[in-house]
Amino acid sequence: SVSVAANYWFMLVSVFVVSSLATWVTARWVEPRLSGIQVDSASEKETADEAHGSSICSSSSSSGGLKAVGIFTVLFLLIVASGLVSESSWLRQGKDVISSPFMKGIVVVISIYALLSGYIYGRISGRWRSGRDLIDAMEASMATMAGYLVLMFFAAQFVAYFAWSNLGIILAVQGADLLTEINAPAPILLVVFIFVAALINLFVGSGSAKWALLAPVFVPMLMLVGIPPEATQVAFRIGDSSTNIITPLMPYFGVVLAFAQHYKKDLGMGTVISMMLPYSMVFMLGWTLLLIAWLLLGWPLGW
Repeated sequence: SVSVAANYWFMLVSVFVVSSLATWVTARWVEPRLSGIQVDSASEKETADEAHGSSICSSSSSSGGLKAVGIFTVLFLLIVASGLVSESSWLRQGKDVISSPFMKGIVVVISIYALLSGYIYGRISGRWRSGRDLIDAMEASMATMAGYLVLMFFAAQFVAYFAWSNLGIILAVQGADLLTEINAPAPILLVVFIFVAALINLFVGSGSAKWALLAPVFVPMLMLVGIPPEATQVAFRIGDSSTNIITPLMPYFGVVLAFAQHYKKDLGMGTVISMMLPYSMVFMLGWTLLLIAWLLLGWPLGW
């Protein structure tokens, strides 16, 4: 099996590389295109209302609310740190941090922090004076998700029928057979595997499902030509991650589209995909070059 920790060094460097590429793509292509899109008047009104609310919250009461949240954050972090300082701590219970109850329940911990932070800010700043104000704020937040909920109903039907047809599995098997028949040097074979993983990702949304399909074939196959398993895993991550933002089968694609339509009602799926396409292409190219350079230099991918 391939240890997840085997890719830590490469992924650490990738954070800075991908962030730099994203900044460059945004400034070079995406932002100039977005500047030519006019938002809907209703959205402009909502934005103005939000700005007006923000100006109200910039008063001394708002500053007091922010200070209170800051103090609570420090206390919350100290409490969490006290539970992680040693193996016998109450959040670790004799285990390392990665496999501790804290990491297994990290979603609950973040949710509790967000809930208490919002409540403290609302009470101290004066925006919430009663329990009804809290309910109104929650209702307003859920109202923005109405378009997403409607869209995801139909998206779920499409994904279910696509999975029922087994087209994704067929494409994965065919891609594996194609890569097996290619008699090429190891670096070229690794690059081809990245593009195969990226192509399959357009049709199979689940990363774990793709890895379960591809790993038994490609890990031993690439090991025979001198490519270690951790390099195969990195190549899979590059291909899988680069095309996530342009496939409608990504579970969160509906979220992105719903938020975009909040500002431009007639914004369609094609516009979102075309807007994200530069990120996908640049990420795949830059990330692939980084992996090739990393392997040619003989640097370890991790520990």
